[in-house]
Amino acid sequence: MKKNCLFIFLCMAIFAHAQQTENIIIITTDGFRWQEVFGGMDKAIANNKRYNQEDSAYIFKKYWSDDADTRKKNLLPFFWNTVALKGQLYGNRLLNNKVNVSNPYWFSYPGYSEIMCGYVDVAINKNEYKANPNTTLPEFLNKQNKLKRKVAAFGAWDAFDRILNEERSGIPVISAFDNTGGKNPTTNEKLINALLQDAHKEWKEECYDVFTHYAAMEHLKTRKPKVLYIAYGETDEWAHVWQYRSYLDAAHQVDAWIKDIWDFVQSDEQYKNKTTLFITTDHGRGDKIKEKWTSHGDAVDGADQIWFAVLGPNTPASGEMKTDVQLYQKQFAQTMAKLMGYTFQAEHPVAEEIKTVIK
Repeated sequence: MKKNCLFIFLCMAIFAHAQQTENIIIITTDGFRWQEVFGGMDKAIANNKRYNQEDSAYIFKKYWSDDADTRKKNLLPFFWNTVALKGQLYGNRLLNNKVNVSNPYWFSYPGYSEIMCGYVDVAINKNEYKANPNTTLPEFLNKQNKLKRKVAAFGAWDAFDRILNEERSGIPVISAFDNTGGKNPTTNEKLINALLQDAHKEWKEECYDVFTHYAAMEHLKTRKPKVLYIAYGETDEWAHVWQYRSYLDAAHQVDAWIKDIWDFVQSDEQYKNKTTLFITTDHGRGDKIKEKWTSHGDAVDGADQIWFAVLGPNTPASGEMKTDVQLYQKQFAQTMAKLMGYTFQAEHPVAEEIKTVIK
């Protein structure tokens, strides 16, 4: 009897050690290329007067170094000083570590749907597509007893209402120019709402990332969700208008904000050592023809090439992954579900998880 009890105790201890992720924060930065993630500033683009906003001196001073390791740290210090030491980074194709989208379109709505559903619905073929008919991972997690009403999403682009099917799923999705805080906003949320409405609106369907970030952070600190999605958009917007300096600055700022998120969760009793960050992008951009860095879509060579990073208690600290491998965006959803201790099941197929992410 004592032996049986000891065996049961050991099994329970092993399971408890294995399942440490109780919260997950999913972060995307739209259309941010793997080339900058792993190589830092692209000198050829920065030297081109069409793209450097007539301020190449600023770009080179802030981001350039002849040393490749220093150069990537100049752009993404948190990625390379923390994630690369304590987590995992995938997608450096120079090392044949490949990550691709599976959908045939290579732009945003299909990419975000693939991330969230673990499945490619080829009917989703435009950014203006209707509310997503497929069950997303946040919707699935919101139905689990321990997570119900503890799931939220914040996105700079108004399409996230449709991508995550806010109406059907019941998940609060604060996108673009939506007010945050619901019926009982905090003092900070009231200020964020006022600033958002009064601020210059560069894009009709998307707000500046700063509003999305601070709204999400206030929600994280005051409402303590267990599943949080934050979608930044400026990396894509500045690329589309050929502004490489602003594209780099946006990526650098997102890196700093991810550090803020990590510093907070590691200082909070609910989140410390029980939270995983999953960071990625919806699509790539051109590079083979340098002028195509501004573009994506299935006509742009390389726009299907992406990357992702994971940092959390259930992910081995392997750093930059240098193995010869082919992974796909559709595998992200099940990977995140498994990190949380669930198997994502839906009315559609769900691709298998990436096993090297989970210990």
